[in-house]
Amino acid sequence: MPESPRARLRELITRDGITIVPGVTDAFEARLAQQAGFDAIFTTGAGIANTLLGVPDIGLTTMTEVVGMTAHVVEAVSVPVIGDADTGYGNHLNVMRTIREMEHAGVAGFFIEDQVSPKRCGHFDGKSVVSEREMVEKITAAVMARSDPEMVLIARTDAIAVEGLDGALRRARAYVAAGAEVIFVEAPRDERELAAIPAALEVPCLVNMVEGGVSPLMPAARLEEMGYRIVIHANLALRAAARAVAHAFEVLRSEGGSASLLDEILPWEERQRTVALESWRAVEQDVLARAAAALAAGESSGK
Repeated sequence: MPESPRARLRELITRDGITIVPGVTDAFEARLAQQAGFDAIFTTGAGIANTLLGVPDIGLTTMTEVVGMTAHVVEAVSVPVIGDADTGYGNHLNVMRTIREMEHAGVAGFFIEDQVSPKRCGHFDGKSVVSEREMVEKITAAVMARSDPEMVLIARTDAIAVEGLDGALRRARAYVAAGAEVIFVEAPRDERELAAIPAALEVPCLVNMVEGGVSPLMPAARLEEMGYRIVIHANLALRAAARAVAHAFEVLRSEGGSASLLDEILPWEERQRTVALESWRAVEQDVLARAAAALAAGESSGK
C-alpha cells in the first residue's frame, strides 16, 4: 500500500538532512512544484491573500477562503502539503474548527501562529503576539481536534520581534510541551539567531527564507548544518511569476502582440501536460465507450 502523504511528511521531518519546500498559491503552481521534484509543498497564506483577493498579508482572508484553496492544492498533487492556518482564525474553539477543516482538506501538516488577530506578514513591522497561555490553549485545542494523529502539528512563534530570541525560545518549549511536533520561529534577525534556534530545541525546526525579508538568505546546505529539517520559500513562485507576468503585459501593450514572448512563456504542450489533459481525455473516452456499451446492451435486452 502506498505511503500516505502524512506518513511521508513525518518521514521527511525525522530523516537526516533538510527538505526544501516551495510555497504555492494555487493548484497550478502546486503541479509545477511537484513536476520539479520537490518532496513536499506549502500553501502560503500570504500568497493566497495576494492572489485571491489582491490584498496584503494583514489578516484579511477568512478561514474558508484559505482552506478552500488549500483543498484544491491537495487534490492536485500526491506529495505532502503543509497548510497555513494563520492564527486559527479566533480563539481555541475557532482553532478546533480550523484544524478539522484543514484535516478534511487533506493536508499532511499545518501550522498555527501566536500573533494577535488580525495577524500580519511575519516580516512586517509592528507585530504583536498573544500571551503564551493563549497560544498553549490553541495548541491544546489543535491536538484535541486532530482525528488523525499522523497529521503534523507545527507551531509558529513571531515573538522574536516582540520579546527577543530568549522569549521566542521560551515560548517554543511551552508549545512543544503542549503538543507541537515542529517549531517555526519566524524572522530570526541574523545568522547567530538562525543557528541558535535548532540548537536550543529538541524537536524538528522549520525556517522561512523570505527574499528581501528580515532574515538573511542562507542556502539549504548551511541551514542543514545549523540543524533545520525544513526550509520553506513561501512566496518565491508568486514573486517570480509576478515579475514574468508584468513583463509580458508590458510587451503586449507596447508591441500589440505576443509573438516576441514565445521563447519566454510556457509552451502550449507543456501547459497541457501540467494539467494532465491526456488523462482527462482518456477518462472521457472511457465514459463514452461504457455508455455506448450500456445503450447497446439495453437495446439488445429489449428485442
